[in-house]
Amino acid sequence: MFDTGKVIAGLVIFVALVTFPIWGSLGGNAEKPKLVMPTNAEQCVESVEFMRANHMQLLDDWRQDVVRNGNRTYTSTNGTKFDMSLSATDKKSCTSCHTSKEQFCDACHNYASVTPYCWECHVEPKENI
Repeated sequence: MFDTGKVIAGLVIFVALVTFPIWGSLGGNAEKPKLVMPTNAEQCVESVEFMRANHMQLLDDWRQDVVRNGNRTYTSTNGTKFDMSLSATDKKSCTSCHTSKEQFCDACHNYASVTPYCWECHVEPKENI
């Protein structure tokens, strides 16, 4: 019974740590990035909603298909064919439309606190603003 103060202090610290995600975010969220969308694009590989939710899985599937099967062409759900490439700017590929890595890719990745490993193998695009 002589350690009542230590027990209460320990419980207060425990409750504070366990509830931190709730009261720690009361100050508001970071503002979503304002992306610079491509002006030279007719359409993206898939719908905007699909790309926001699944672009990393799509790129991972592309990598597996290109490296393991030698398939370099992706057919979207609407039947349009695209080159499975991040950096082939002369064809229908990601960086042929998304010309600014800083204003498009980095803006979202920094907001989400993720570090993609795309540029460990691919040549990082030069900014074309």
